[in-house]
Amino acid sequence: MDPVVTWFEIPAVDFERGVQFYERMLATRLKRENDPSMGEHAMFEIAPPGTGGAISRAAANRPGADGTVVYLWCGASLAAPLARARDAGAQVAMEPLQLPGEIGWVAQIIDPEGNRVGLHARGP
Repeated sequence: MDPVVTWFEIPAVDFERGVQFYERMLATRLKRENDPSMGEHAMFEIAPPGTGGAISRAAANRPGADGTVVYLWCGASLAAPLARARDAGAQVAMEPLQLPGEIGWVAQIIDPEGNRVGLHARGP
């Protein structure tokens, strides 16, 4: 079966602020590229066949908190990524919530650009 989601982009008007926020929250580095067909973007590291995504300099797309919500994997716990998100200027839009079964925990933030983004981990 083919994946339902193949790529996502999180728009940032202030590109460097957006990239630095996600690098800080997820304690990782994003790969910056400036492709003539895609424009300036910073890609999340993925392990194939995982879904890829990037922070993109907002041109046609604008940050917003009332559209599609993308959930980013945070590993074992939401605690550290949520703390780093708050420290980096995010607002918590939804406190950690346990999903049924063995699905894990989720939370939502509003990033400094105004995007609503979900976080998903094995535990709180």
